[in-house]
Amino acid sequence: MRIAVYPGTFDPVTNGHLDITRRAVKLFDKVILAVAQDNNKNPLFSLQERQELLKEATKDIENTEVRSFSGLTVHFARECGAKAIIRGMRALTDFEFEFQLALMNKKLDPTLETVFLMTKSDFSYISSSTIKWAARLDANISEFVPQNVENALMRKYNKLV
Repeated sequence: MRIAVYPGTFDPVTNGHLDITRRAVKLFDKVILAVAQDNNKNPLFSLQERQELLKEATKDIENTEVRSFSGLTVHFARECGAKAIIRGMRALTDFEFEFQLALMNKKLDPTLETVFLMTKSDFSYISSSTIKWAARLDANISEFVPQNVENALMRKYNKLV
């Protein structure tokens, strides 16, 4: 079975993430969406909330599984029996960081491949950070995130006001 791991913070999951996931499942038998516990970021949503939002958003995408992990992605991928790590790229600005990360991962585990998937141009300018910023300022974010995520963001920011 060809398994791939698609790691991320997913704080929150966006339609760009879902686009990459839908395309990755066409290339692999199973895609594990790996929600990072410790990523040097200060997430808005808890680990459990991020996992639940991602599970709901991917419930209709076959051959996916949502799990959390801590530590190095290559160690988690090895535990899962993965052959590849999926990375989405939005623009040229993502390339340098992603390229360095792929080289480091290859050095840490030569058996793992990194597969880069370019996002659709419709999603090339969105990120979880910009979506949170827009939601906090009451912008309409419905075209950027699944409905469950939009609802969760509105609840989250209503509590913070």
